[in-house]
Amino acid sequence: MALSDELRDLYQQVILDHSRNPRNHGELTGDCVHVHGDNPTCGDEIDVWVKFGADGKVEDIKFIGQGCAISQASASMMTVKIKGAEGGKVQSLMEDFRHVVLGDAPVKDEDSLGELVLMEGVQKFPQRVKCAMLGWRALEQAIGEHKKAD
Repeated sequence: MALSDELRDLYQQVILDHSRNPRNHGELTGDCVHVHGDNPTCGDEIDVWVKFGADGKVEDIKFIGQGCAISQASASMMTVKIKGAEGGKVQSLMEDFRHVVLGDAPVKDEDSLGELVLMEGVQKFPQRVKCAMLGWRALEQAIGEHKKAD
């Protein structure tokens, strides 16, 4: 019981830290893909800019947005994990994160997710899953647009 209380406290601390002090916050200019995502149910919005390199490597990624602490923290945490990742690693992270928040399948590489595993708590609140996935859906859209452009 004490462990779950400790994990709950850590979850809250990480979410608050990333929502109050988002990493990779801002816009990219130049040769990058820009996508806008929103959650009409709650009003959360996000804009994501991704600069792709060779073989789908994410050379840089930034975001701006407005919404709840979960959507903003998830986007911040996503950019930290995705920045510099090769295309295959990005796909693996996206899939594993989806499993973390949905709880629908085992996570293949929990260690690579780092603090993103703390988002597991949103499983208990289905309306918050969309919040946690907002930035990730925008990233997926950016990858699709990048592939179409190649």
